Amino acid sequence: MANRLSPREAISYFLDGAGATNHLGAVIIFPGTNVKKRSATKDLATNRARKKSEPPVLDYPALVRLVENRLQLVPRYRKVVLEVTLGLARPVWADDPDFDINFHIRRSGLPSPGTIADLEDLVSRVMSRPLDRSRPLWEMYLIEGLEDGGFAILTKSHRCLIDGGGAEMSELICDDEPDVAPLPVDVWMPGPPPGTASLAVSALAEALARPGELIDSVIGGNGLLGEARSVVVGTVRRAGRLVQQLTDSAPSSLLNAPGSSTRTFVSASVPRRDVAKIAERNECTVNDVELAIITGAMRHWLLSIDAEGQFGDTVRAVLPLGARQSGVLAQEESPETWIVTDEPRFVTDLPVGESNPLVRLAQVAGLANRYAQSSRRVSPSTQPLLSELGVVPFAELSSRAFRSLDRRGYNVPVAMNTVPIPPQYVLGHKVSDLFVVPGLVAGRALSVGVCEYAGSIEFGFTADRGVIDDPALIGDYVRESFEELADAH
Repeated sequence: MANRLSPREAISYFLDGAGATNHLGAVIIFPGTNVKKRSATKDLATNRARKKSEPPVLDYPALVRLVENRLQLVPRYRKVVLEVTLGLARPVWADDPDFDINFHIRRSGLPSPGTIADLEDLVSRVMSRPLDRSRPLWEMYLIEGLEDGGFAILTKSHRCLIDGGGAEMSELICDDEPDVAPLPVDVWMPGPPPGTASLAVSALAEALARPGELIDSVIGGNGLLGEARSVVVGTVRRAGRLVQQLTDSAPSSLLNAPGSSTRTFVSASVPRRDVAKIAERNECTVNDVELAIITGAMRHWLLSIDAEGQFGDTVRAVLPLGARQSGVLAQEESPETWIVTDEPRFVTDLPVGESNPLVRLAQVAGLANRYAQSSRRVSPSTQPLLSELGVVPFAELSSRAFRSLDRRGYNVPVAMNTVPIPPQYVLGHKVSDLFVVPGLVAGRALSVGVCEYAGSIEFGFTADRGVIDDPALIGDYVRESFEELADAH
């Protein structure tokens, strides 16, 4: 039996297209190690003890060995996606017979002085490039040359690898403890790839096992298009709440303007302790404050385009339903993942037209609480509209339909973790900052990823440079929005 992509994974795979790159990832930053050297004649014993306690070097060969050792945990990262002739069935996962880990893990350097802005520029260029569909759909970059000897790791994974609960590459290489023993050696040998004829025969055999899926579509009704229409109608009825959400059109916004495939990544951090103080003072949650900071940042950006403020009163965001379940204080449990793609979501309105930061926060909290309880605004998950999809022409059709409906449903997606991420280590090296790089599909000019790490709220923005002229300003606007809330009483 073919290891076929699930309907949801197939939708993600086919959502790639002009102006769309359906991949995401994370930026993992390590602090610099350049310190003043001790005198060779002073405290030699301390120097020796310090060297013994230092973690092993995290260079390119070490990173390759680490990933090779852990790929056994995520077999799909050695597989390619093979499409079926004539679209007789969804694509299949197959071992890559020419798997080359050095193609996927790359080394890059920053120009001196290696600022965060330089790092963001490199991330932007990497995330603008589509993944090679003839190979497993992921990449990783060891980025050297940050200020004071710091370095970073960038991961980039196609969403179809993660849909359904799969781990992203950043999660694969990170540990909660500094000392983690390697996994037992796993000798991997690729299986023979299925031929074109084999894929077609397998698809036909599956279709004959479920004759209503293909045979009826050929001999009944109006053929493939007629069957596609009936499948759409039936599935839409079963996904009523999702369709209600998506067809409730979002406000007209530049954020939904047709754009380009050029991406820009921008990051910003604010102290979590101060965010909690704002939340406590205003009797709301940390997630409310995070959302209010994003709202203020978007307001400042919109004002930079239209100083008269004629851009409308609200921007509609879609975010995880779990964002309504986190209180002021940090929760004790650790998150299983910091990149989640399959979870219940809801849409809410961000009052970008409100100038008073405290009123803006109150409106954000009130609207989110209201809409999180509304069946019209909540979707059970991000499942594709045609969940029973088997034949690929239907998959492409439903991908386009899903993209069209989805575009009208909201203006900006917000991926927001609700539980603090514990300290992370890669080969014993402690991670100083961790930013989610959210994906950006066609019809969106901006997406936001938020996580809590190392006492900071870390914001990551992916923007369409063809729509947003100077996205680097968004980071400044985040800090400005935070300061407005911190100073308001």
